Amino acid sequence: MELTVSLETICRLIVRARELEAQVPAIQADEEEDPTDVDDEFAVLEDESNEAVEDEVFASLDDLGDEEIAEVLALAWIGRGTYDASEWDDAIEAASDPDSEEPIDQLLEMASLAAYLEAGLAAFDLSCDGIGQVD
Repeated sequence: MELTVSLETICRLIVRARELEAQVPAIQADEEEDPTDVDDEFAVLEDESNEAVEDEVFASLDDLGDEEIAEVLALAWIGRGTYDASEWDDAIEAASDPDSEEPIDQLLEMASLAAYLEAGLAAFDLSCDGIGQVD
């Protein structure tokens, strides 16, 4: 299996997907509480306060060509266990199916996208170790 999409691109997507997955629903403060007394150190994780992460993940996926996005989706499916690594061609064919849901939508709906992509890479003895690090 040889990827069209670069390993660096997949690894960058994994990092951003982790940030997206770390977000939690915003907590509505009780009306009785004084908003100045509330510790808001976790506000950065709230959905509404950091929608830019989702926008960036979408833009990263949207910048990929059709073949590349199919590969990312196939990797995620392999990492999720929908397909085995030996079924790469089948996964690519399914990910490229024009009659199925948009690949980007499928990826964004995956709650554990980062873990699935990492597991998909691992199925082919690939990893993000050392990617993006300065020597």
